[in-house]
Amino acid sequence: MKLPQPRRFLPRRLLPRRSRTAAPAAAARVEASRFAARDTLSEAFAGVLQRPARSALTALGTVLGVGTFVAVLGLTATTSSQIDSRFNLLTATEVTVEDIARQQNPFAAPGFPADADLRVERLNGVRHAGVFHTVRLDAATGGVRSAPVGGAPGGSDSTDVIAASPGALRAAVPTMAQGRLYDEYHSGAKQRVAVLGSAVASRLGITTLDTRPAVFIGSEPFTVIGIIEDVERKTDLLLSVAVPRTTAEEIWGPPPSSGTTMLISTDVGAAQQVARLAPTALRPDHPEHLKAVPPPDPRTLRSGVTSDLEQLFLILAGICLVIGAVGIANTTLVAVLERTGEIGLRRALGARGRHITTQFLAESGALGALGGLVGTSLGTLTVVGVAVLRDWTPVVHPATVATAPLLGLVTGVLAGLYPAWRAARIQPAEALRR
Repeated sequence: MKLPQPRRFLPRRLLPRRSRTAAPAAAARVEASRFAARDTLSEAFAGVLQRPARSALTALGTVLGVGTFVAVLGLTATTSSQIDSRFNLLTATEVTVEDIARQQNPFAAPGFPADADLRVERLNGVRHAGVFHTVRLDAATGGVRSAPVGGAPGGSDSTDVIAASPGALRAAVPTMAQGRLYDEYHSGAKQRVAVLGSAVASRLGITTLDTRPAVFIGSEPFTVIGIIEDVERKTDLLLSVAVPRTTAEEIWGPPPSSGTTMLISTDVGAAQQVARLAPTALRPDHPEHLKAVPPPDPRTLRSGVTSDLEQLFLILAGICLVIGAVGIANTTLVAVLERTGEIGLRRALGARGRHITTQFLAESGALGALGGLVGTSLGTLTVVGVAVLRDWTPVVHPATVATAPLLGLVTGVLAGLYPAWRAARIQPAEALRR
């Protein structure tokens, strides 16, 4: 039997170079601590759900900010088509012609001829046209009353009296509450009839035409034949008394040197052409005595209105987001102070400063993202609700819905930067002593 050879112990200086260095290197190798993404999300949602009431109140500011952001962009997109439609049907089909003859020459004759309505209505694309001006009543003449003397309760001396041809009333596209408009027969015969706006009729106490009521303009009686409930153009008719232009000129004389205007309603697309031809059709001898005002470009007007609305409400959304960010930052900072012991224990067990930073950023980001999701849902529901109530088609761009939760997430992460940085600076020994 062969006995084992005795082990020889060589001095350290005689050991091979690899053997001398291998043992200390193996002993010094320490595996770095890691914080997986799954663990980060788990800890973040656990911290959020640990105090659900506080988390809900903290995320409220982000909910309001993101919800306002989505609602503003959605309502702006939804109303764009409605603004286009309204401008195309009303503003883009309205032309006004002003008499500027006496501004150029004080001795010039009135710019509008007696048959001005007929001349313009012969142009292609014109639906209705008529001349009107405001009657100037002096103190001696008196105002509008529902009784011959003394006035009636609710009577108002400040009520405007508009001398308008029948075409001007038709161009305003009125909706009648009762009665009818006066026509060319009333105007040609210079009859003393009047059409009241609904607000004036209410103030004068005229609620029905069955009793054939009359109003007194100064001392002149006028039979009320109609009450206007609403108009699409020239809304001041609702606060005025309209009488035939010929009747007003017979009683109170010719119109003033300035202030006489023609209102023209046209077909869609014909307004610009009508504005160019109307002065020549009215005054072929002196078209420069009349100034035609064409409608503004609907796209430019819509862009201006839309831009103003967006700027106003986006500022409001930004304020809500700032409030939400402050709330998240405050709550996260309080959580850092409350969990100092936990942070110290984690650091003592090997967690690094960046792990602590990541954990608290994840918590604040989770609050912001949850607020963004809820705000996006509420904003979308607001757009749909308003569209349903107004009988519109709701329009919400997919990009808005996709970026709104990210906006909440970014808000939460930015709000948690300082508390997370402060949590990472807590020393383990100091934290464990508290």
